[in-house]
Amino acid sequence: MGREVDLLRSIPKAKRNISAREEAKDPAVVAASCEFGELYFDGPRDYGYGGYSYDGRWVQVAHDIIAHFGLKAGDRVLDVGCAKGYLVKDLCDALPGLEVYGLDISEYALMNCPADVVGRLHLGTAEHLPFPDGSFDCVLSLDCVHNLPRDRAKTALREIQRLSGGRAFVRVDSYHTAEQKAVFESWVLTAKFHDYPDGWLKLFEEAGYTGDYAWTIIS
Repeated sequence: MGREVDLLRSIPKAKRNISAREEAKDPAVVAASCEFGELYFDGPRDYGYGGYSYDGRWVQVAHDIIAHFGLKAGDRVLDVGCAKGYLVKDLCDALPGLEVYGLDISEYALMNCPADVVGRLHLGTAEHLPFPDGSFDCVLSLDCVHNLPRDRAKTALREIQRLSGGRAFVRVDSYHTAEQKAVFESWVLTAKFHDYPDGWLKLFEEAGYTGDYAWTIIS
């Protein structure tokens, strides 16, 4: 088993209006959000990001990932759930010669990626990663796996393990207390599976996932 490590510690803490989200959330809003289209990324905050544009927040994260995994020019990295490819861009910029690719289920996100990552991003699902065994030196998946039901999340973790051999990092929705769980459930739109850390660790074990991990805690 890998270890818990916060590779996203440099990202500013998001300001969330929990009560406004809870009041606006209904089945139609949740269904629209789960399409991961324009509404989710660039529509009103009720549906997701409330506008997702490049702001440089991934630059330090990219350097931290490179340092954590000891990556070098020529290594291959895959970002599963890459959205618009901002982390892919910043990893490429941080280490010239690093071969970085992304995969996402959202055609809208991929069609709105930075020009310098065109050709590096693939349309697809985390459950069926279209690459050979062991074909990446590092696989990342940030806030993606929890958007699948438990059995499918296990399949996605197995796929990440298959491609990376355990040189991987995933971050998923979790909580440490009943109060945090209640806040999370008021906010969440797209997560199909979530649990306390012990529940996630059990799933990692079932999937044979041996990479590193972190938790997204909503507050």
